Amino acid sequence: MIDNISCVDPKFLEKESLRQWGYRQRQQQTNKVALSHAICHQFVMQSEYQAAETVMWYVHCRTEVQTLDTLQEQLRTSKRIVVPYCTEDEKGQKVLGLWLLNQVEELVPGMWGILEPPQSSWGDAKKRVRVEELDMIMTPGVVFDRNGGRLGNGAGYYDRLLQSVRPDARVVGVCFESQLVEKVPMAAHDVYMHKVITEKAVYPG
Repeated sequence: MIDNISCVDPKFLEKESLRQWGYRQRQQQTNKVALSHAICHQFVMQSEYQAAETVMWYVHCRTEVQTLDTLQEQLRTSKRIVVPYCTEDEKGQKVLGLWLLNQVEELVPGMWGILEPPQSSWGDAKKRVRVEELDMIMTPGVVFDRNGGRLGNGAGYYDRLLQSVRPDARVVGVCFESQLVEKVPMAAHDVYMHKVITEKAVYPG
């Protein structure tokens, strides 16, 4: 709760208000399973995905677009499938670790109940993936716009990752059509999506 609202940056308040709206939109979204399947199908049908060798998927939680079923299907293909997990770097900054996934059974409930690699195996050199290896990144979010603007949960995990990807890597947001707004407020350091995929359309960023 914000005690002294007059001292808060108006842009922060705008983002917080928009974020709460996005949470409500996701919560109220009906038919999530079918719509999620359609969104994930569109994701794998993109030419960038077909050409990619190493693709990062997220493992959904709560009201996000559900990815697990399609993710398991893709594990049976020749793609290198990578999933993220929340950790900290040597400076104590919140970052996403990257894990080469071979089967979903490797994952266990971690932070916020999200499936992730067991902490005891985070140091496994055979499983660690460098951000430079990613050819395509599936990116969740709370609110998007049709020009590739994205608003996340506010912790900055994805922001830091996306600022480090290769210039030719494709960053693709996935969401329900109900999460779209006319324009997401973006700061200079925020990263735009190359595409935003919903159950209705694929919007070029």
